[in-house]
Amino acid sequence: MAEKKISPKTLKKSFLNWFFWNGCSQQAESMLGMAFGQSMAPVIDELYDTKEEKAAALNRHITLFNTESQVGSICNGITCALEESLANGQCTPEVIESVKVALIGPTSAIGDSLWVATIIPILLTICLSIAEANPSTAWIGAVIYLIAYPIGTCILSWNLFRLGYRSGLEGLQNLMASGKLDKLTDALTLVGLIVTGALTASFVSASLPIQITKEVADYTGAEVVYNTVVLFNADNMLNSIFPKILPLGLTLLVYYLYSKKKWSPMKLMGLIAVLAAILTAIGKVSGVY
Repeated sequence: MAEKKISPKTLKKSFLNWFFWNGCSQQAESMLGMAFGQSMAPVIDELYDTKEEKAAALNRHITLFNTESQVGSICNGITCALEESLANGQCTPEVIESVKVALIGPTSAIGDSLWVATIIPILLTICLSIAEANPSTAWIGAVIYLIAYPIGTCILSWNLFRLGYRSGLEGLQNLMASGKLDKLTDALTLVGLIVTGALTASFVSASLPIQITKEVADYTGAEVVYNTVVLFNADNMLNSIFPKILPLGLTLLVYYLYSKKKWSPMKLMGLIAVLAAILTAIGKVSGVY
């Protein structure tokens, strides 16, 4: 009996099913499970002959599964390789199910650190800077993002999918045993935090509009000119002690309310609007505005 092999066409179809539809069936019961099953459907159709074998294979892949979708495509590639081994009698269904569960944690951590917390913020920062540089050509920044984001996502996901298929379970085990996976996760988390800090300092604006002024008379010949001298400026004082401390504090407050207190985005936007109104009123009264 000839060894069964997944064709390049079927691998591409499996990847495209995941790439375009990974979030379309997300729900609380199986998270990305239905999308994973849809991704594996072309592979299952090619590897198995009987209706019973195909049904059993699909049932394996519509169970609970969750990951960061872009980097998580490596899970699909590894699973394709395992299904190929199973079709050739070199693997068991239990191994495939165990591997899928084991992949959820590391691929989610790396995906969130690499893609969500690092690459996307860097790309957004570049595009926002281009848009702010010249108001008349601000649309260029948006166009660059609209082009770079999907192309970059596709290139990353496709290469990771192929890497997963080529390396299979053995390659993943070697990577995890070497300790490189933990080092990569820690490094990407650190880079993500640095990028988040830079974004906070660059694009979050907050100031404390409180100052004390004094009118000083300036005698110039026969005329008396009154100049306003600032004796105390709360915002300048805070920034001299800790630059950008208010944007940092506002960002940490929003993070705390969102992650710990489970505030909704609408409540957070309402809070920011109220704070802005109060500080604007203080600025008017104190003469800052």
